[in-house]
Amino acid sequence: MGVFDKTVIDGKSYVLVPEDDFEDMMDTIKANEILARIAAGEETWPAELVYELLETESRIRTFRNYRKMTVSELAEAVGISQPYLSEIETGKKTGSVDVLKRIAAILKVDLDDLVLD
Repeated sequence: MGVFDKTVIDGKSYVLVPEDDFEDMMDTIKANEILARIAAGEETWPAELVYELLETESRIRTFRNYRKMTVSELAEAVGISQPYLSEIETGKKTGSVDVLKRIAAILKVDLDDLVLD
């Protein structure tokens, strides 16, 4: 980073920072915030999962597979039948908000993560 100039405007002191240096400082601050969240235990997802989520027809199935769960295991954990979960995964049924919330909780994701745009 370079040398910064100081100036006073209306009696208040300011530091003039070249734009490239400012952007570098902001990137460093954001990166440190992300690293702190990770250090605090926030889950990160591998790039392969993120790419699959962009392409998949069923985010529930993608997250279920990522969590290494079978349809039967997830259905039992959620408290619904395996055929009903299969119909939700294939798009034949939408599932109630309550059921989708329970699925999200078991898969440890936000409800928004399950909904395709």
